[in-house]
Amino acid sequence: MEEEPKDIIVLGAIKHGIKKFEKIQKTTQIEGDELNKILEQLENRGLIEVVERKGWLGKKIEMNVTEKGSKEVDECIHRLQTRWNEMSQIYKTGDKEKMKQCMDENKSFLPTMMFFGVMDMMMFSMMFSMMGMAMSDYVPAESMSDGGDAGMDGGSMDGGTDDGGFDIDIGF
Repeated sequence: MEEEPKDIIVLGAIKHGIKKFEKIQKTTQIEGDELNKILEQLENRGLIEVVERKGWLGKKIEMNVTEKGSKEVDECIHRLQTRWNEMSQIYKTGDKEKMKQCMDENKSFLPTMMFFGVMDMMMFSMMFSMMGMAMSDYVPAESMSDGGDAGMDGGSMDGGTDDGGFDIDIGF
């Protein structure tokens, strides 16, 4: 079973306006050391650029997605959407065995689908009801919403901007 790498989640967060390390870490729920490695890899692959700016309280480091990185996120979301559409079609047939097999095949992609808001959560929960299973059998608790703080489909990413810090723009 292939697994969706965490780098695409980090890249998606940056593409949607989360530019500072602490905010990326909070949104993606990835530990600091691992996030550092992922950011280095993304920069080395030309998917992000690290920008250092001078602010009132010292330097600020922000990550920006490159055109190449933006295309990578869009392609990933398209692949996830295709997988979700296949799952939805199987659900609509009412074939429990085929639904379970499909869920098993896509188990590692479910948290990423949730993060990017690709799936219809109502239909997703109905899929589990149809199979007589609990969502926690397939999705780790930390991937499920904790009140809207994480994920591309709500919470901190819906505005596309990073409101943290003391970014003061005084026009003269």
